[in-house]
Amino acid sequence: MYRNARPLDLARWKFHFEEGGVPPVLEALSAYQNEDGGFGHALEADAWNPDSTPVMTATAVERLLELEFADAGHPVVQGILKYLDSGADMEDRTWRNVVASNNDYPHAPWWHTDSDSTARSIYNPTAILAGFILKYADRDSALYDRGMGIAHELTELFLQDTAIEMHPLKCVVTLLECIAWAEQQEHFPYVTLKEAAKVRIVQLISRDAGEWNGYSCRPSFFLKSPQSPGYAELAGLVHQELDYLLETRNPEGVWNLTWSWAGYEREFAVSENWWKAHTVMENMLLLREFGRISEL
Repeated sequence: MYRNARPLDLARWKFHFEEGGVPPVLEALSAYQNEDGGFGHALEADAWNPDSTPVMTATAVERLLELEFADAGHPVVQGILKYLDSGADMEDRTWRNVVASNNDYPHAPWWHTDSDSTARSIYNPTAILAGFILKYADRDSALYDRGMGIAHELTELFLQDTAIEMHPLKCVVTLLECIAWAEQQEHFPYVTLKEAAKVRIVQLISRDAGEWNGYSCRPSFFLKSPQSPGYAELAGLVHQELDYLLETRNPEGVWNLTWSWAGYEREFAVSENWWKAHTVMENMLLLREFGRISEL
């Protein structure tokens, strides 16, 4: 991590594993924020677009939620609210999954405008951004009203058809977590939504370990702790994946990626290293949460 991680991921590493503070993470995160308040500059390491985009901004939101950061007045938070309030990169009532300027910079094929990736949907990243608004925006603001309206529309849509893919579902789960953090459950059929999400999670997770080295929904995509919805039904599978993680580190002691770009080879080599650091952190947190980290 010290040799290879980006400053942001090293600050996150220190926060999680070395009693590091929150301010260094926020300082490193702010380097990816543009004057309009949105985020770019390959914060999501598969797209090197320096411009603000909804997906990059949603990635920044995920970093704030990871810290359980609560200061709505912080400049990073206020900048994101400014970007979302501007209406930039919106189409009707949703934020665009991809933007045209992605095509002008090195990127994975799924971030190109002509991609038909299953990760592209009305929920990704709109559900995350609406959840952010509910958690951080002033409740007397027009932006909060808009965020609440979008959250209602998305949750109603999800209950009408829960058969969505793993990336959109993860966005829905994040929205539900933000609704709970904002203590706004009474405004939604929250129990029904949580149960529907759990049922879909259990359906999506791949039971075949032979698929885990490719594009598949591993248990850890949703089941991050024993408290995760669906863990009781899939506990044995979770520990099978933990065994798999302990067995599949490469000679450097970390994990190889399960994807590539099929283009921009030099740039992908850089992004691959960035992703490896992120993967190290995700897997270490997972192993620690389930009491398996001492087996490394």
